[in-house]
Amino acid sequence: MNKELRKGLRTWIEIDKKAIAHNYQVFRNLIDKKCKLLSVVKSNAYGHNFLEFAKEQEKLGTDYFGVDSIVEGIALRKDGIKKPILVLGYTLPEMLEEAIKYDIEIAVSNFETLKEIFRLSSSQKREFRESKMDSRLRGNDSGEIKIHIKVDTGMNRHGFLPSDKEKLLKELKEITPKNDKNHLGARNVSVVGLFTHFASAKNPVFPQYTKKQIAIFQSWIDVFDKAGYKLIKHAGATSGAMLFPEAQFDMVRIGIGLYGIWTSKEAESFMNKKIELKPVLSWKTLIGEIKELPKGSKIGYDSTETLEKNSKIAICPIGYWHGYPRILSGIGRVLVNGKKVKILGRICMDIIMIDISDVKNAKVGDEVILIGKSGKEKITADDVSNLADCSSYELLTRINPLIKRIYI
Repeated sequence: MNKELRKGLRTWIEIDKKAIAHNYQVFRNLIDKKCKLLSVVKSNAYGHNFLEFAKEQEKLGTDYFGVDSIVEGIALRKDGIKKPILVLGYTLPEMLEEAIKYDIEIAVSNFETLKEIFRLSSSQKREFRESKMDSRLRGNDSGEIKIHIKVDTGMNRHGFLPSDKEKLLKELKEITPKNDKNHLGARNVSVVGLFTHFASAKNPVFPQYTKKQIAIFQSWIDVFDKAGYKLIKHAGATSGAMLFPEAQFDMVRIGIGLYGIWTSKEAESFMNKKIELKPVLSWKTLIGEIKELPKGSKIGYDSTETLEKNSKIAICPIGYWHGYPRILSGIGRVLVNGKKVKILGRICMDIIMIDISDVKNAKVGDEVILIGKSGKEKITADDVSNLADCSSYELLTRINPLIKRIYI
């Protein structure tokens, strides 16, 4: 990468736009042409900067965006994103007005939220229609709120239970005009989608539970179809889209796969001969200082490491505040000039020490790769997360959002 792009940075993230395009096309090719693709950009796009990542996805032609909160959705709208946005997480009642204002679709998974939405949409309909500024921001002159009904088919997290079917349909029916099953009349609510989430779709060797969830979801679809609703049905995320094509329905929600990370080793083993995922993110820092120390020198806080031989060590300006796991103290590896080297002693809040005794011509200012490639060597997010006893999801989303992401 051009050094000018990271000028003044002690640590930075590089995001490969070609890898983004590659992964997007992989999933487009996996699903039916009529099936919509929702790009999940929640939690800062899994650590990749959700504003820039969303722009890349919109350029590529994604149909929808998935976020965790209204706050994320508003940020996307203000940054110019026009495609539909669905909040996958819980929405606070006091944020429902913002959903109407910015034309953001809401997941509804319980009767309490449904009641708040009906109350608000009925009382605020005229106010939102009269706001010209809001209309320009949201592109929604009707002032309606759009909802996706989330049903619990076995994840036992958010969602209406099968036992709620009769009550839910009854409440919807009471306020639904006969000529329009999706639009909830005077309350100005539109039912757009019906969806669920799989609990264990990452392992194709044990498909029984996922197939059970698919069957339960189909029973929900049948009920809504019979009632006359025309909804976007969606269930599969990255694993579901790859391993259970029967669960693609009208739309799939692709998250970690767009970032080039496999959902599990089992999924990778099952699919890696059919598709290739390319990691999008590389994480780098640099050497800030070099010193030669004699055998027996003790390194870092609490003197947890003692040098077994005369060594050359480098000090790098990155630590657990930046999101690099402290549990990797004394066991982690990084790349310097194409060689894999060991982290020495305790990882500090802002500093790590590494052994560069075997690295030729290392000097202050050289790049240090935490995740990525250097020469023939590479360290993946999975390599780091496995050593840190966490998931790649956790590792990536915990990278400090203040670190600059450079799209190249």
